[in-house]
Amino acid sequence: MKIQERTGAGAGRSAAPAQPSVGDRLPTPPRERKPALAALAVLLILVGALGATMLVLQAGDREEVVQVTDTIQAGESVGDNVTSVLVAKDDSINYVLWEQLETLKTLKAKSTIYEGTVVIGDMFAEQVGVTEGKATVGLSLKAGQYPTGIKAGDIVAAYRVGSTTGSSDSDSDTSGGSASTGGSNSLIVDQATVTSVPGGNGDDLVGSTNLAVTLTVDADEAAPLAQAASNGEVALVLVPGSN
Repeated sequence: MKIQERTGAGAGRSAAPAQPSVGDRLPTPPRERKPALAALAVLLILVGALGATMLVLQAGDREEVVQVTDTIQAGESVGDNVTSVLVAKDDSINYVLWEQLETLKTLKAKSTIYEGTVVIGDMFAEQVGVTEGKATVGLSLKAGQYPTGIKAGDIVAAYRVGSTTGSSDSDSDTSGGSASTGGSNSLIVDQATVTSVPGGNGDDLVGSTNLAVTLTVDADEAAPLAQAASNGEVALVLVPGSN
């Protein structure tokens, strides 16, 4: 009887729920998929790859051309005043390629080309004539009639300078042109460009040898300048605008 009572008592108890073991994890809800974000990520990757490809292509589509490192005056050659630079290839621009440098050195600048300019073929020609409305005049100057260090490209003013001899001669020769100035100075040309100087500057006068200087002036100023030059009565002065 006691055994039955125990059994009955045990049968009346409710079974306790089983506890999960320490190592087991609770199930997680399934993740929500976001296809729009995934597509955006793929698109950004493609755009980045395309941009990198374009940069590589642009970097490779360049050409080596000529750039001047010093000012080149009209009628001058580039000489050794050049360097090479890389520019984006453009068939619409007539760049002078670095490999064409030797040919370029045989040509003359049509006009002044300033330092840092990338050279274009149209800037040079085999023969360069005088610009319309301009004239070139050659002078033979003594020491003291030109500034020391005068060089091609300088801007000068030309003055008629009288002399004691010229003044005395004017008494007997009323047609002496500049001699009739009686020793006074007068401006002939306010701005003339020095086209050439032997040796490159005016430092190389030896003894009594005159310095030959060629000036480019307005055509209407050429005659009075040449007349004064023939009498040895021209002095040059550097003016603002010179290199």
